[in-house]
Parts: sequence; structure tokens; C-alpha cells
Amino acid sequence: MEALDYHAEERRKAEFDVEEMKIVWAGSRQAYEISDRVARLVASDPVFRKDNRTMLSRKDLFKDTLRKAAHAWKRIIELRLSGLFFSCGMFIPAIKGQGNEEQQQKWLPMAYKMQIIGCYAQTELGHGSNVQGLETTATFDPETDEFVIHSPTLTSSKWWPGGLGKVSTHALVYARLITDGQDHGVHGFIVQLRSLDDHLPLPGITVGDIGMKFGSGAYNSMDNGVLRFDHVRIPRDQMLMGVSQVTREGKFMQSDVPRQLVYGTMVYVRQKIVADASCALSRAVCIATRYSVVRRQFGSHNGGPETQVIDYKTQQSRLFPLLASAYAFRFVGEWLKWLYTDVTQRLQASDFSTLPEVHACTAGLKSVTTSATADAIEECRKLCGGHGYLSSSGLPELFAVYVPACTYEGDNVVLLLQVARFLMKTVSQLGSGKKPVGTIAYMGRSEHLLQCRCEVERAEDWLKSNVILEAFEARAARMSVTCAKNLNNFPNQEEGFAQLATDLAEAAVAHVQLIIVSKFIEKLQQDIPGKGVKRQLEILFNVYALSLLHKHLGDFVASGCITPKQSALANEQLRLLYSQVRPNAIALVDAFNYTDHYLGSVLGRYDGNVYPKLYEEAWKDPLNETVIPDGYHEYIRPILKQHIRVARL
Repeated sequence: MEALDYHAEERRKAEFDVEEMKIVWAGSRQAYEISDRVARLVASDPVFRKDNRTMLSRKDLFKDTLRKAAHAWKRIIELRLSGLFFSCGMFIPAIKGQGNEEQQQKWLPMAYKMQIIGCYAQTELGHGSNVQGLETTATFDPETDEFVIHSPTLTSSKWWPGGLGKVSTHALVYARLITDGQDHGVHGFIVQLRSLDDHLPLPGITVGDIGMKFGSGAYNSMDNGVLRFDHVRIPRDQMLMGVSQVTREGKFMQSDVPRQLVYGTMVYVRQKIVADASCALSRAVCIATRYSVVRRQFGSHNGGPETQVIDYKTQQSRLFPLLASAYAFRFVGEWLKWLYTDVTQRLQASDFSTLPEVHACTAGLKSVTTSATADAIEECRKLCGGHGYLSSSGLPELFAVYVPACTYEGDNVVLLLQVARFLMKTVSQLGSGKKPVGTIAYMGRSEHLLQCRCEVERAEDWLKSNVILEAFEARAARMSVTCAKNLNNFPNQEEGFAQLATDLAEAAVAHVQLIIVSKFIEKLQQDIPGKGVKRQLEILFNVYALSLLHKHLGDFVASGCITPKQSALANEQLRLLYSQVRPNAIALVDAFNYTDHYLGSVLGRYDGNVYPKLYEEAWKDPLNETVIPDGYHEYIRPILKQHIRVARL
């Protein structure tokens, strides 16, 4: 009950309307009400129990996951929860983005109704980020009007697609299109893998699971698969023909629809990944914040209580920037939803002007948010001390589930280098009269940014959003311009990119962090209702921005936009901001509105009743089912009784 009182007392300290902050976090009142209803339905349904996940065998874990998925689908239908559906990753978005109208009408209704289950089979054993290096072939046979899908090498085996190993009936397979001996590059093909009657693999198809992955429970509930084709034939109309097609005669043709339409799918997927980053990060931060209030350590005076861990400045300086990051990623994720709508409308109107900028922006945000989130979850585990290492803390499994995001849908370093190429092209065009737009618009003021000096004389000057924004713009612009100048010293551009890759990646990070900062500022400029809500968001913005400035201080000082004295003032202001976050910390994580079931953490319980529950969880472990362990008579007793037989040499 003592821990419960801690949280009750903490909630009374809140200086803002928590219910209104929940709406801000959800994006709208309607989104909040829907998510709240669904979360509580799931939490109250015993079928969705998950506290035993880490103790299940791989087979039992997978079967339990199937049971939950089937039950969820049943409840979605019963409750008419429109808009909710299952699909394995990008199968449906890819058909929507790359299929023609006839293909969409045929395949999408079946996928939405779960009459077929699809996966996205792109990555191969030997190729991931380099899509153009894929080896699987799709050779057109004009005699039968079919494509022959084939895996010519071991490394051409499809490897990693989620849902492929045991569940999917169909796959969207990416393969090299070959007609009349000519290779037309990589295209998508809808291939049936298993019989819809008995689920057995069809002739010519070898398919299975790739095995255990990192962590207990975690991503091991997913059947990531391996897939090989032995001259599997499919009808010609199962090639995705939204942007290109093969005629009955075997002639390859680009359709009237521009190839750039495929970017719509990419933007959709990446905005979803950024949204997932804010979700995973906020879960970890919620656990670490609640436990930091409960845990007391040292600082006892005259027999009084020990100090709450959250009151130590070292804990605050590690935890509160992560709390601020969760909000920052949430808001930039909201903006990405708008960007997806905007770019889709532009593509439909054959306006491709923003595509290079959109590609760079989404690639960079995917990279920066997922890397930061993976690091932050591990930091939250350490912030919980030894108990954070327990499976019952929820953090080990959350980490293991999340870290694949750093490599799927584009390796994070590779994506940063794609952003860097865009930045270098932008810098090279600055004198051409072509005006940078969108997230790169600040480059149009590069002359000013290369010369400007930060106007900070007192610590409180760092609370001005325009001062912070200009500092981040100056840093990003100067790092990009410096890289561009250094590239000019190489006779060969590609050699320069190879040699300066680290600098280029760091310039890309600076650009992306500027985007996140600017979108947080835009959020603050909106009409935000609720007592004290906007004030708390302003504090979180300043914590986010100034903690980044502190972390990347070398970049800011080296670029000349701020002085060492100004950086010291920024740190002074940051310490003051932590003191302002402290009374509101529990309320700020309450605003995520996560049920205890969803968090899956004894340490992150809403009521703070941590220690009795930790003790209770320990006795649930299978090792405690017997007082004397299996193996005692064979191994422990002989040692204790010194009845060990030593072989004679």
C-alpha cells in the first residue's frame, strides 16, 4: 500500500489536466476514446493473458499467439471495430500502391476478410538493403502466359519475412523480371504458397521458419520464414502491374501510371514505424518513471525514509530527456501522417516535385527515431537497476521485440547515407536559383546561417523557441556545407562518399533532429486546450532540444553557432527544467493511458504496488514448481556427498 500512496501523492502534484493531455497524446478526442475502449477490452479478456509469455516454449508461444490472433479477429467482427484488420506487414499496402485497379479489386477484399493471409517477401539470405541485388528470378514463358519463379542460388532464398514461416498462404515476392533473356530489374509478384484446403506447401515451394531469435518470448511469437522456389509457375496477371506490365506477347511496358507512385507505400510504412517508435519509447519511459518514484535508495536522515530515486539529478538527467523524446516522436509521427496524405494527393495529381525531399525526410526519421528508441529502452532498463533485468519488469522483452526496427525496412546507417546524398545535392543547387522547400527550406538561408551567432546572454534565453530553432538550423546547414566542400576535394564523388561516410551520416542526423525540433515547435503553435497542458509541452520541448544540444555539443560549438559559455548556460537551464518536470513526471506518463496489461510490467504498475507483486511473480516460475530441483539426485547430491567417481588414467 505504501507504493500505492506514492503514486497517489505524485498524481496530486500534477500541474496540468491529465485527461486533456491524454487527448493531445492520442491525437484527437475520438482517437483517445477508441484506443481507450480497445485497450480496456483487451485487458479484461482472459484470452489475452501474456504474463507467462517468457516461460513458454517456442511451440507453445507460437500456438498461444495464433489463439490470441484468432480471438482478436473474432472480437473485431463481433464488435464491428471498423478499420482494424490483420495483415503481415506490407502485403496489403504494396498491393494498394503497386497493383492496378483490377488486381486491387481481386486481392484486397480477400486480404481484408482474412480469406488469404499475405506476407511481404523481399529480403533474401544474401541481400537486404540492396534491393537491386536480389537474385530470385521471374522469367516469362510466352507459350503458357506464365511467370516462372525460381531461386537460382542458396543466397536467393527469401529470409526474414514475418508470417511466412508457418502462417501465410500468399506472398508478395520481389524478383528479377526476365523477358526474352532481358533483365528488367526487380518487380513484385503475388504467389500462392500453401493450399487453402489443407495448408500444405504447393509443388516447387520449400518454406519454413528461420529459428529462434534474440530474447525470451519477444519476437519469437512471429514466424519469420525462409522460402525457396523451384520453377514455380504463376499466371501473368499476378505480376503487380500498377506501374509496369508484361503483355501477352512478352513485351515489357511501363504503364501510364508513373513509377513514383510506389513512394506512397514507402511513406505509409515509414510513418507507421515512427509512430511505433514513440509507442515503444513511451512504454519504456512509463515503466522507468513509475519505478523511479517507488524505489528508494540512500539519503536516509535520522531514521527517516530513503530518497526516491527519481529525486537524484543523475536519474533525472537520464530519464527526463527520454520522456521528452517520447512526446517529440509522437508529434513528428502525427506530422508524417499528414505528409503521407499530402504526398498521396500530389502523386495522384502527377505532382512529383516533393518526392526527393519526402524520401529523405522519411528515411531519416525512420533511422533516427528507431535508433534512439532502441538505445532508450536499454537505458530505461538500467534506470530500473537490477530489477529491470527481470523478465517481469517488461523491459527485456520490449527491447528484444523492438530492436529489429533498426534494421528492417532499411538499415539505419544506409538510410542516413541516402539522406546525406539528398543534402549534398541540395547544397550543390543552392546557387542555381532552385528554392529548397519543406523540411529543407532552411538551406535557402544558408548564407545567413553560416554567419549567424546565437543570441544567448542568460540561461533563460534558451527557452525561446526561435533561438533554439536557429541554433539547430545553423548546425545542420554548416555540417552539410562542410561535407559538400570536403567532397569537392576528391577527384571521384563516390570515393569521397566512401571516405566521408561517417561525417555525412552525422550531417544527416543533424538535419533529421532539426525536423523533429521544428515539428515540436509547430505543435506548440496549435490551439492546445486544458489547464497547464501547453505549459508542460513547452517544458518538454525545451528538455528535448537542450538535451540534444548537450549530447551533440561538439557539433554546435565546432560549427561556430554557439560559444562554450552559451553551452554552459544551456546546461544550467536544462537543470532547472528537470526540476519543473519532476512534480509532473507521473502524470506525464499517465497521459500515455496504458493499461497494466498493455505495459506488461510489475515495475510499471499504475498503483505502484511493486514489491509484493515481484515476490508473487517469482513463485510462478516453473523452477519453483518443485522444492527439490530436477537433477538433484544425479548431479547435486553426488557432489555434496563426495560420491564422485574419478576415471583412472
